[in-house]
Amino acid sequence: MEHTLISDIVGYVASVLLMLGYLPQTIRTIRTKSTDDIALGTFLLMGLGGLFFAIQGGLTGNIPLLVTNVSTTIMSAIIFGIKIHNDYFKKKE
Repeated sequence: MEHTLISDIVGYVASVLLMLGYLPQTIRTIRTKSTDDIALGTFLLMGLGGLFFAIQGGLTGNIPLLVTNVSTTIMSAIIFGIKIHNDYFKKKE
């Protein structure tokens, strides 16, 4: 029982820290629309990794894993979308 509680606490702390790690970049990208120093492949792969971890969290009932990776996948998708817009569509305008 104690092992499960410790594991849950560690999972929730990791979730909060990971989401807080993504948040500054997401906010900066939304505010400035600047993506010059962002690697496209990085956010594509991080978003896909987050998506698959979210699926795993849903399948196993691991709420910290699910919540963290749904939110980080959304943040990665926002940054990825702005990056795609800036790199491929903004030049054509």
